[in-house]
Amino acid sequence: MPTPRRTFTPEEKARIVLEILKEERSISQIASEAGIHANILNRWKNEATQNLSQLFVDDRKGITKMKKEYEQQIEELYAEVGKLITQLSWLKKKSGR
Repeated sequence: MPTPRRTFTPEEKARIVLEILKEERSISQIASEAGIHANILNRWKNEATQNLSQLFVDDRKGITKMKKEYEQQIEELYAEVGKLITQLSWLKKKSGR
């Protein structure tokens, strides 16, 4: 029976990648201690170094835009709810309830 795949939390991955970046031990040593193939650790390291610049991006403009879109959507939904309530009360009056 095959063993289930191990999953690692982002915190565990970050801790392991930090160990790799410190270069105090080789990737193969870290891989054997963690029980992970060295290729996976190299992939994690590459992903971390490629996405490192994203940590310093000021995304307040993107967040502001998303917030405005969200608020607009809420207003549209409230308007739709109001319209449906009005239609429901009109139908109730017409049906004699």
